[in-house]
Amino acid sequence: MAGSTSETPVLDLLATMTAASIEASSLDPQAFMLVRIAALAAVDAPAISYLMNLEAAGELEIDADQVRGVLAAIAPIVGTARIASATGKIAEALAIGIEVAELEEG
Repeated sequence: MAGSTSETPVLDLLATMTAASIEASSLDPQAFMLVRIAALAAVDAPAISYLMNLEAAGELEIDADQVRGVLAAIAPIVGTARIASATGKIAEALAIGIEVAELEEG
């Protein structure tokens, strides 16, 4: 990114891309986040992607039952291996989130 003065150019780019996709979507915020979680499972995303999106989902009061519902809904399409992988990565993301919160407190 030539000429960029930001210390977090990749995060800035991701934020810009997310803002553009929100603006282009006709979904309500909760549906938007649930679709993103489904997409993460479909592409076998890393735990950190789940962490970022689950934090945003939590801010929209999306609960664990809704996330489980999304995984159940897409299981016949993406397969059990992707759902098992997603479940493990969600658990890993939550553990990372807890660890970060503890570090910020101390």
